Parts: sequence; structure tokens; C-alpha cells
Amino acid sequence: MRRTLLVAAVAVAVASVVPGVAQAAPGALVWGACPADVTAPGLECSTLDVPLDYRKPDGTRIQVAISRLKSTNPGLRRGVLLTNPGGPGGPGLDLPAQLKLLGWPQSVLDTYDVIGFDPRGIGHSTPVTCDLTPAQQQSNVPPYALNPADVTARAEYVKGIAHQCGASRTASMLPYVTTANTARDMDRIRAALGEPKLSYYGVSYGSYLGAVYTTLFPQRSDRIVLDSNTGPGGLDVEGSRLLGRGFEDRFPDFAAFAAAHPEYGLGTTPAAVKAKYFDLAARLDAQPNSQGIDGKLFRQVTFGMLYYDATLPYLATAWHALDIGQPIPPVPGGSIPDVENLLSSQLYVVCGDSDWPESLWTYQRNVAIDRVRHPMFGAAAANVWACAYWPSEPLEPPVRIGGRGPSDVLMVQNLRDPATPLTGALRLRQAFGSRARLVTADQGGHGTYLFGANSCANNATTAFLVTGVRPARDLACAAEPARQTAAVAGVLPVRLF
Repeated sequence: MRRTLLVAAVAVAVASVVPGVAQAAPGALVWGACPADVTAPGLECSTLDVPLDYRKPDGTRIQVAISRLKSTNPGLRRGVLLTNPGGPGGPGLDLPAQLKLLGWPQSVLDTYDVIGFDPRGIGHSTPVTCDLTPAQQQSNVPPYALNPADVTARAEYVKGIAHQCGASRTASMLPYVTTANTARDMDRIRAALGEPKLSYYGVSYGSYLGAVYTTLFPQRSDRIVLDSNTGPGGLDVEGSRLLGRGFEDRFPDFAAFAAAHPEYGLGTTPAAVKAKYFDLAARLDAQPNSQGIDGKLFRQVTFGMLYYDATLPYLATAWHALDIGQPIPPVPGGSIPDVENLLSSQLYVVCGDSDWPESLWTYQRNVAIDRVRHPMFGAAAANVWACAYWPSEPLEPPVRIGGRGPSDVLMVQNLRDPATPLTGALRLRQAFGSRARLVTADQGGHGTYLFGANSCANNATTAFLVTGVRPARDLACAAEPARQTAAVAGVLPVRLF
């Protein structure tokens, strides 16, 4: 049960830049049937060879798997729209079909051939591994640290993970599975498709990938939509710490839900529900339940279930069971394919993108600060990652997001996102300057465009994708009456962690 809950929480996480783009000949891709696990009506697949190291374009090659859902209206077709579901570590080969199932407007599907891909290191592209055992296939989000000794214990654990990654059969790929290189792969895809420019939709970590792409290749960017945005540094050490803020931004939505449903017995006011959180955490810290759920796992599962409105009833049910000493029910949703690759590739990207602090004291200090600043989850978000002991150093500085380039970026963001909080999105918006417009929606959860019910934000995004017209200035969309969306049916974006 403990491992099942942790896995569920996962699924619901430049100063000499190498251009590295040798033009691929139009029509170089050979389209055919997709792998059996990603088949969908109208979806076709191909592969593209790309350099492992863009500094050595004629050296070792790896494969990137690509999919296409073609526009069926040639008269309205504008070009291609490349997509990414986040993660990092999220496979995207079936994403075009999933977005259609989610309810993407026909006008968008007419305007573009929608392109999906498994980024380098992931899924049907050349995959990486850390040889994680089943017991290690848990969320990369660290556990809540109750004291400095917990940080020390976590450090010893992630040292072992880092060593495994460095000793794995794909260790030679460690320095090259990065966001910048994935962005370069994207430009190879564009060239192989014979397109002069690339439009893009990315959610969660995919927002950072899109920001990096349009920074490296501003003149090859067409219409760029970034949904549920990270900060301009992506998932660096400060990006991880933002999860403490995101938890507290989002928690009031759950508190209001639970208070409005007295059958859960969690309190009749949002303040009482918040007090129940600290009460349950303290009780489980002192004595785990019969399923082995302790206070750390309770906090982590709560964080994971805050991603979507659809999982709030389950979270309230689980809290009630824990409160009365009963086993909690099975988590909702299906199984997650290849968790080992998802978690391993996530570490390759996050640890390869930036140089994390190596001092244990730094993490102990950050945990102590964030336990006070964000007491609900800050002492987890600031805890140490395997990146502190990563066996390879970044080959290049992080891509610096800036305002150089055409004004062609639309950011969409929920006000209360637990994984990519508004604070980070505002920093990214500032970094883009006049290149971007920001549309905020007064709603909670992870994923804005069509994952949420706000018609103002949805319509603004559709208009930009179809017509290229953005709001004249940043747009704040007011709250709208709650209604069921396609996301409830199980079409959910890949979680940030």
C-alpha cells in the first residue's frame, strides 16, 4: 500500500549555447503504425535519429519517437503544433490523441498537424535507467523532514540512487538528457517535418521546455502556449522549494470542499479542516497506521491528490479513514506504465539541467526555513534530491529565459496550482517581458487549458492557437461556476513529479 500511494503521487512530478541544428531533409520521416501501447484512431508514428551530444553532431546517435495526428482540413491547416505533457519523464507519443479525447476544439485540430513525441531518454525513444528497484520506484519529491537527522537520512538514501544512475548501462547518456538538448531535438523534428516554424503546447514541466525552445530558436517559433508554468529556472533547487508554496496556495480549495461535506467528519469550517491536517500528520508521525502510512507519507499523498478537483473526494475519504483508524481505500486511477523509466529520466533531466548545492547543511538550512515559511509541506519541498550527489556535472549553464524574440508566447495559469504555483509563473512572465502575455484563471488544480472549466481562459487560448491573436495585455479571468470537465474522465496531464 505504501508503494502504491507513492507511485500514485508521482503519476497524478546561456553562455556558450550549442545551436546543434543540422537541417533534416523534408519528408525524411517515414510514417507508419504506432507501438501497440499508444495506438489511437488517426495516430501515426515515426522515429528520428538525433545526436546524443550536439557538440558532436556526427557522433553517437539516439532515437526520438514521434507521432502525428494530421489535420483533416487542408484548407485550414497552418502548420504543426508540437506538444509535451510535462514530467519531466512523461511520454508524449499518445498525447495528440489524448488531447483530442480531452475535448480540444475542432478548430485547433483543423489548424494543425498535432505532433507528439517521447523526449530523449523516455519511453519509445532511446530510454535511460537508474536500475531502480521496486522499493525505490517512489516519488522523486522528498519526504517531509521532521528534523536535521531526517535530512541526513534522506541524503544517504539519494546518494545511493545517484550512484546507481552513474553505474547503470545508460550512464554514458547522463550529461546529455537535458531540457536544452530536448529543445534541440524539437528543432530537428521541425526540420524533418519540412516546416519553417513550430507552434507548441506544453503543460507543467512542458512549459519550461517550451520556454527553452523559444529562447534558443526564437525565429523558428510560431505560436507558443505554456500551461501551468514553472519559474524561469525550471526544476532547479528553487523550483523544488516552490512546491511548499503551491501546496498552501491550493489547500484552501480542499478545505472548502471538505467543510462543505460534513459526512467526511473533517471539520465544518476550512480552518477546522486545516487543523485536522496538522492533527493527522502529528498522530501519524507518532504512530503509523496498520498499512504503514506515517505522517510523511500522509503529507505526500495529500500533495499528490491536490492536483485535480476529481481526486478531492478520494482525499477526503482517505483522511476520514485515517482519522477513525481504518484502512484507506485504493487510490483512484489506473496503473502507471514503466515507473522506473519515468523516475530515472526525471532525475537525468532535473540533475543535468542545473548544478545543485552539494552541502548537506544547505538543505538542512532550507528545510528549517521552509518548515516555518510553509509549514504544511515546505520541509518536504526543500529536502535533498539525488541531484546533490549526481555523478556528472552539467555540460552547459542553464538557458537564460529572456525577452529577445517575437512576441508570440501565451502563458495560461491557474491561481491555485499545487505543483507549478503562480509565484513561479509570475517570475517566468517577468523574464519573457514583452514576448509574453499571461492569462490567469481563478481556479485551482494543475492544468489550465481545457483541464479546467474556466471558459475565459480556454477561449483566449483557443483564439491564440487558431488566429494568433492574444489579449492586448495580461488577462485575469474571474472564477466561474464549477462544472464537470473532461479531466474527470481520466484524461489528466502528467504530473510535475
